[in-house]
Amino acid sequence: MLDANNKLAVVAVGGNSLIVDEKHRTIPDQYNAAVETCRHIADMIEMGWQVVLTHGNGPQVGFILRRSELARHELHEVPLDVCGADTQGAIGYMFQKALRNEIGRRVRAGCWPHPPLEPVTVVTQTLVDPADPAFIHPSKPIGSFMDEATAQHRAEQEGWRVVEDAGRGWRRVVPSPKPMAIVELEAVQTLVRAGFLVICSGGGGVPVVCSPAGDLIGVEAVIDKDLAGALLAASLQADLFLISTAVEKVAIHFRKPEQQWLDHMTIQEAERYLQEGHFHAGSMGPKIEAVLNFLRARPAARALITNPPNITRALRGETGTWITAQEKGAV
Repeated sequence: MLDANNKLAVVAVGGNSLIVDEKHRTIPDQYNAAVETCRHIADMIEMGWQVVLTHGNGPQVGFILRRSELARHELHEVPLDVCGADTQGAIGYMFQKALRNEIGRRVRAGCWPHPPLEPVTVVTQTLVDPADPAFIHPSKPIGSFMDEATAQHRAEQEGWRVVEDAGRGWRRVVPSPKPMAIVELEAVQTLVRAGFLVICSGGGGVPVVCSPAGDLIGVEAVIDKDLAGALLAASLQADLFLISTAVEKVAIHFRKPEQQWLDHMTIQEAERYLQEGHFHAGSMGPKIEAVLNFLRARPAARALITNPPNITRALRGETGTWITAQEKGAV
C-alpha cells in the first residue's frame, strides 16, 4: 500500500462520468453523478492524499455547440474556445459544491481527520504550438451529426472540416494539438501549497497560442484531457497520476476470448502493448500515452487507472491497474 502522507495526486475524471446514460443528461443528473464521484475523492483525501482534480468536458461542449446551432437564427454562436471555458466553470462549480458538501457532512459527523478543505476552480488555458501537425490534419469530431448536404454546406460557408463518422452521419472535426504548457500553473501551484482543493485544466484547458507580439489567442481546437492531466501532474511534481475511467482495470485483448485484466504494467510493457494495438485511439490509447508521458517525466512516481467506485480499494492495492517505471513492488 502506498504511503499517502503528504503526497500529491492529480486525479483525472472523464467528462462522460457525469453522464450515467442517455436518459440522465440534464444538469441535475450531472450534478448527482458529480456527488457520487466526489464521495470517492473525499475518501481519497481522508486517506491522506492531497488532491488536484481535473476533468473531461466532451459531452458538455457538445451540448453547448448544439444549443448554439439551434439558436443561430437569433443569437451569436459560441466559439469553441469559449465553450471550453464555459464548461470549466460549470463543471468546476458542480465539483466545488459537491466536494464542499461532502467534506462538510464528514466534518459535522466528526469523521473528518483533517482541517476543512476549500475547493476552488481555476479556469485554465493550455498553450499549444501553432505549428502542431494537428492543425493541418484535424481529427477530433465535435458537435452534432449532420447529413452530407448540410455538412458540405457548412464546410463551404464556414470553412469547417467535416468527415463521415462511422456510418452515423457527418460531423465537424477540429484539431487536437498536444499540450505544451499550462498558463495558470503558478496560480495552481500557489493554491495547492496553500492547501486548497484545486479543480483545474478541465477538458484539457482552453487551447491558446502565443502571437508574435506575445498575446494569447484562443484557437478552435480540443486538447485531450488525459494528456493535459499528465502535463499538469508532471508540472506539479505529483506523486500519483490517477485516471478515473469506465473500467476497473486495463485489459489487453479487450472484449476477445483471450481478454486479460492487468494489475500492473511497467513503462516498457505499456509501450509494447500500445504498439501491438491493444489500446485503441478512441478509448484506452490516449490514457496510456498520458500515463507514459507522466512517468517519463516523473520516473519515481506512479500512475493508476480504475473506475470511481474502486478508487479507495485501488489505492489500497486491491484492484485497478498500476503503471510504474520499474517492476512491481509493494503498492
